[in-house]
Amino acid sequence: MSPKEKISLPKIDWSVDALEPYISKEINDLHINKHHVAYVNGYNAAIDALSVAEANNDVKGVVAIQQNIKFHGGGHTNHSLFWKNLAPVSQGGGKHPDENSALGKQIVKQYGSVQNLIDLTNAKLASIQGSGWAFIVKNKENGGQLDVITTANQDIAPTHFVPLIAIDAWEHAYYLQYQNVKLDYFKAIWNVINWKEAEARFSA
Repeated sequence: MSPKEKISLPKIDWSVDALEPYISKEINDLHINKHHVAYVNGYNAAIDALSVAEANNDVKGVVAIQQNIKFHGGGHTNHSLFWKNLAPVSQGGGKHPDENSALGKQIVKQYGSVQNLIDLTNAKLASIQGSGWAFIVKNKENGGQLDVITTANQDIAPTHFVPLIAIDAWEHAYYLQYQNVKLDYFKAIWNVINWKEAEARFSA
């Protein structure tokens, strides 16, 4: 995608009610059709504004608009990952990776078990102050070791990491259902995590 190319909402592989009871229909509807759409529209508007600012040699405008591009583009990028790494239980959501798969072997080697990796990720999620994301990543700079990282707001994972699983820690991802008990959301979401997608990303 070129920097000036418009973006659109990605295809979602499941219906908005398919992740219940772990993530409600109401949350998915709002999350996809309001929040993600807002990131798409915000990014596209910022791209248009950038072209105008560049044509007018408006350096201050270019710098300010780039902040919008980073925020809305990051929101689109992170959410596009997020939707792909969720799956209804009927489609394998929550089914841990095969211990004989490349990802399964790496998890056991580094963390002892999938549950240990989940517990670590939940601890990192709980440590996020305000809004942000947690990612289970593959590090391209150290031979493909796994790590769990967090980013603030809509910042994306640094480019030397391959995000395997992205988990949204913004209030809009859980508040309608879990209110202020975000730890219950962090526990529940693993029931609909698409580990097959994570395995494919790890092996790609």
